[in-house]
Amino acid sequence: MLTVTNHTLEKVENLLKSAGYKVRYEKGNFKTGACLLQSSRMIVVNKFSNLESKIQALAELIRGTDIDQKLLDEKQLAFYQQIKQTELQL
Repeated sequence: MLTVTNHTLEKVENLLKSAGYKVRYEKGNFKTGACLLQSSRMIVVNKFSNLESKIQALAELIRGTDIDQKLLDEKQLAFYQQIKQTELQL
């Protein structure tokens, strides 16, 4: 499981940035905590969501996206694999 801390949110954001995605926090009518715009590789997160919802939404997008692991350093790769593994535990 991912811990609900600002540090975890930063790690998720950095992983996505290294993979070529842009993460923005905006207001809007979100049914979930975030949405992915495929053509621009941009992720828009509901800025009014609580910390747990933000982390969960970004982790869910990572699980559903194939990220080129060559773009990640060793720590990010280990974190990426941890996020992918949490899907199996749910």
